[in-house]
Amino acid sequence: RIKRESGIETMAHLTCVGHGRDELAAILRRLEDQGIENVLALRGDAPRDKQGGLTAFVPTEGGFRYSGELLRFIKGGFRFCLGGACYPEGHIECASRDDDLNHLRDKVAAGAEFLLTQLFFDNAFYFDFVARAQAARIRVPIVPGIMPITNFEQIERFTRLCGATIPMRLRLQLERHQHDPDAILQLGVAHATVQCMELLARGAPGIHFYTLNRSKATRMILSALRGART
Repeated sequence: RIKRESGIETMAHLTCVGHGRDELAAILRRLEDQGIENVLALRGDAPRDKQGGLTAFVPTEGGFRYSGELLRFIKGGFRFCLGGACYPEGHIECASRDDDLNHLRDKVAAGAEFLLTQLFFDNAFYFDFVARAQAARIRVPIVPGIMPITNFEQIERFTRLCGATIPMRLRLQLERHQHDPDAILQLGVAHATVQCMELLARGAPGIHFYTLNRSKATRMILSALRGART
């Protein structure tokens, strides 16, 4: 409906979680039939335990353990533009950033034509990651993923689960205003806007916003970016 009625280019997010090969093939055929051309292939998160932490990932019977396997499956039987995920601060389950980069190289070899990063709040992580990826001969576009902070407890939970770092200066500001939702929103939008300005000025191929189905903060950032253009 988004593509047909709004004319917005769309990208389906498809994970290995809960799907066997036959079900994945049926989903992909349906997407193809509806004119969808882009798929972001992800492993997906493992289930959470009672304390909210992640458990070990167990593939569905007849499914895939890694996103690279899903990428190869799609590439072998369908004609989508394929994207994959990457992690500027390293995947939380990887022993080292070098191991993580090796896995990323496998994803690109499996068919990923562009990469979207995990959320980050310090652009230095992105630029260092891109440099290391290029040194490892990863040549596909790496699009930075930005999540505007709109809720203190939520971002604390997200960063704990994915291993992203909140810079100390920003964290202190957030803690100081954690009981003032409007102040948190303004802080989050201001920080993300500055991030986006620097990323675009220094050659990032675009911005991927994590909106969490709440577009207000992203719209505020876009307005600020457009207003800053010369």
